[in-house]
Amino acid sequence: MELENYDNFPQDIPLIIEDEIFLYPFMIAPLFLSNEQNIKAVESAMEENKLVIVAVSKQGHEDKREKDSFYDVGVVGNIMRKVSLPDGKIKVLFQGLAKGSIKEFNEENPLFVNVDILENKEFNEESTKSVISVLIEQIKKLSRLNAKFPADLIKTIEENDDAIRIADLISSVLKVKKDEAYALFAQTDIEQRLLDIIEVVKKEIESYKIQKEITQKVNSKIEKTHKDYFLKEQIKAINKELGTDNKKDEEIKLYSKKLKKLKKHMPKDGYKEVKKQIEKLGRMHQDSPDASLLQTYIEQVLDIPFGKYSDEEISVTNVEEQLNKDHYSLFKAKERISEFFAVKELLEKRKVENLKTRGTVLCFVGPPGVGKTSLANSISKALKRPLVRIALGGMEDVNELRGHRRTYVGAMPGRLVKGLVDAKSMNPVMVLDEIDKLGANHRGDPTAVMLEILDPEQNNEFRDLYLNFPIDLSQTIFVSTANDARRIPAPLRDRMEFIEISSYTPNEKYHIAKDYLIPQELEKHGLKKTEVSLSKATIEMIISKYTREAGVRNLRRVFSKLFRKAVKKIVEDEKVTKVTISTKNLKDYLEHPIFEIDPADKKNSIGIANGLAWTAVGGDVLKCEAIKLKGKGILSVTGNLGDVMKESSRISYSVVKVLIDTGALKIDDSIIPKTVKEKEDKTKVDASEVYKRFDIHLHIPAGATPKDGPSAGITMALTIASILSQREIQSDIAMTGELSLSGKVLPIGGLKEKLIAAFKAKMTKALIPRKNYERDLEDIPEEVKKAMEIKPVDVIDDVLKEALL
Repeated sequence: MELENYDNFPQDIPLIIEDEIFLYPFMIAPLFLSNEQNIKAVESAMEENKLVIVAVSKQGHEDKREKDSFYDVGVVGNIMRKVSLPDGKIKVLFQGLAKGSIKEFNEENPLFVNVDILENKEFNEESTKSVISVLIEQIKKLSRLNAKFPADLIKTIEENDDAIRIADLISSVLKVKKDEAYALFAQTDIEQRLLDIIEVVKKEIESYKIQKEITQKVNSKIEKTHKDYFLKEQIKAINKELGTDNKKDEEIKLYSKKLKKLKKHMPKDGYKEVKKQIEKLGRMHQDSPDASLLQTYIEQVLDIPFGKYSDEEISVTNVEEQLNKDHYSLFKAKERISEFFAVKELLEKRKVENLKTRGTVLCFVGPPGVGKTSLANSISKALKRPLVRIALGGMEDVNELRGHRRTYVGAMPGRLVKGLVDAKSMNPVMVLDEIDKLGANHRGDPTAVMLEILDPEQNNEFRDLYLNFPIDLSQTIFVSTANDARRIPAPLRDRMEFIEISSYTPNEKYHIAKDYLIPQELEKHGLKKTEVSLSKATIEMIISKYTREAGVRNLRRVFSKLFRKAVKKIVEDEKVTKVTISTKNLKDYLEHPIFEIDPADKKNSIGIANGLAWTAVGGDVLKCEAIKLKGKGILSVTGNLGDVMKESSRISYSVVKVLIDTGALKIDDSIIPKTVKEKEDKTKVDASEVYKRFDIHLHIPAGATPKDGPSAGITMALTIASILSQREIQSDIAMTGELSLSGKVLPIGGLKEKLIAAFKAKMTKALIPRKNYERDLEDIPEEVKKAMEIKPVDVIDDVLKEALL
């Protein structure tokens, strides 16, 4: 196929853009095309019986078809064959005929470009032959260095007289960057082109020489390593014969000696396992990869403090003294801890061996910052035992507790075994922090492992997967902490003794701040007591207006902030010897007051009641609001409520309807629409019309906070009753209680936190279920009981009598 068979050049022909390969006029090559415009160019060429030009895209402009995104010199040729492939791709067989120069690119029609044939400049044949002979010599050198270089190429070059063909042949074989390949491809001065090729070949020769040298060095290094290895082996054999190779033997002897000391304290299975591994290590070569892993295992096991126990006897007196020293209030929690250790003390004195009593687990439950973890610290100090803290929050991998099997890379013992190693004792106080936040996923359920750890029937033979033998955890005193006991699985709850730590009252917070927090923070900031003055009124203002929380963690932060500012004043001005913080200048040290619990409204309102709620961070007062709209008696509820609370609202509405129907809740005739009065006798107006003719919209504010639970039942019923009867609700009364469909008030949980919240909000009266009144009132702080009138209620009628005006 010749160019003469086609139209004269220059002419517009389809453009194919290739990403990598520079094609040459002598080539017949397959092209695999997936770009839509390239495929259209091929189809256009075949339909119109046109030639095409194949150009190469520039670096970084692949898959683009715009000006300056490809090189302006390519190969003009024809499409011999086209085959369609899956996924919209095609394969074409392209025959190169001549080099072409792209003169013009039309962006409006990018399929076609204006092309002219690229003509080579005239050259001196004698001079060119001399250059070719030099090039052939260089090619021969390169072929000797690079075995992948085509052997037939030299023979083809030597038999060919065409300088242009020789240049094209060599250029097509060389592996160079795009820019270099284009420079060789587009060069029209053939003599210069051959000289450029010689330079590229020389660079290739130098590159291969360096590669060869590096390869030889690497090989010689490997040979040297092998040689050194065999020499070392010979030296070892000689030393063994002479009895001087004792380093490894000394290590093995040391391990065996340690194991022998631990034998009477270790379980039999453990002794056999470790002994077997030490013997195995003795037979292994020390450079073996398995030897290192085995040695790590042996050292980990021998670090476990088998037989080491804190000898200090348990003393209830010491425990009580330490708890009173470190914590204010928490009388019930301290009492239960003292009882727990009283049993242990008696069992020790009478030498009673009972796994069930040794393994009992305490669990401190309460909001953040109330002192759960610090109680465990106090127990550790009182018993003079080391403290190990294991944070369980967010743990999802079972192997974190049980250990990894030794077959895994980087295997280590579980956290419990590590805790024993760190404590250097087999009977430490182990704190399992945030046990309610354990997670479960595809890697297992850590709560299932905790069942074995905390079960006194099983933890005397707890099997760590890394150790591969059981160890005794029954002497360990486990103390766990949780914010919400309801999130702990039931089987796990069954193995623990819960000690609830509730919110602190403002008075308790004042004493904690005065006796504990302020002295501790003064010491941390390097201040003396005489350098900072904080009055009682100031501390109380900080507690009431800046830190509304269940615990005292934020209160500590506030004092830390105050003392930092005081330190800065003293450091900056030498004349300042004392910083006085009062209620008047407190704003200069702290930002605006924070009110998490709004105080009781001074005005009585229709359709607004105060409910009491329990949260993981303490109690709270929730306003329950309602409005009535003309409608058909539909109840709608908003405020990000859960299913239980929504059900409770429907029960409350039904109970109020029954009260209206039975006449227990009096409805003013003026509330009923006039249209009803006109049709019926005024003396016999049906009270049910008030809920048939109005829709009720019930709302619990703070819509961003999820809320659920049945304890708002009486609050919602009171709100609905108020809005339907147009009677005001007493603004300084708060309430909590679940409502049954028959109108009975059922008991609820979290009473202490709820009443403390009502106390903080300055409520004067609180309504609670009678069962809670009889059962839980003794747990309520005295200052709360003195400040508020706490009344028991049995049925919804009692609530309406107390709250509706």
